Amino acid sequence: MAGLMMLPCALRAQDKVEAGVGADLVSGYIWRGQDLGGVSVQPALSVSYKGFSLGAWGSVGFDAGQTKEFDLTLGYATGGFSVSVTDYWFSNGAGYFHYGAHNTAHVFEAQVGYDFGFLALNWYTNFAGADGVTDDGDRAYSSYLALSVPFRLAGLDWSVDVGATPWATSFYNNGAGGFEVCDISLGASKDLEITDRYSLPLFAKATWNPATEGAYFVFGVSF
Repeated sequence: MAGLMMLPCALRAQDKVEAGVGADLVSGYIWRGQDLGGVSVQPALSVSYKGFSLGAWGSVGFDAGQTKEFDLTLGYATGGFSVSVTDYWFSNGAGYFHYGAHNTAHVFEAQVGYDFGFLALNWYTNFAGADGVTDDGDRAYSSYLALSVPFRLAGLDWSVDVGATPWATSFYNNGAGGFEVCDISLGASKDLEITDRYSLPLFAKATWNPATEGAYFVFGVSF
């Protein structure tokens, strides 16, 4: 799910295929205000062409008992507009190739958003798979609204993020009811220069979840 995972972003249509590979080492896996694990390695692989992108992302914890995650995202972006579909899969349920309505560990999510430069807004909704349920036991179509404001201060790149769930679902916040603000975060990043040709990206993020009264601080390194 990518607490610090890649989000669909605004891409300019390029004339050639571009690809990227990397990994983050994080002190904790916090995603949308939820604690999903401890120290983790989170690899990423992506390929893009003319605004279309296909990305793979995963998370493997140092604790042998921690749930592993493998996500695939297909997206399109033009200007500030982006749309995507993500298939999340978790190792604590049915095997990867189980897609039955009542026997799957996959969650399928649709995203639409716009990046204004000074402000990015994204809406996410689960539409299939192992989604959460409402208080009545019906599929919740669990949704999440995210707002992000980037800025630069004192030589660091900063971001203020606010996330909320618009209605009750067991997928977020331990099933808290109604509209809930569940992620208020302040993050900063910088490149630590190692040589003239190589810099090591560092980042840190403090997160508060008013819905669960949780608070987290994560440090990470990107390779």
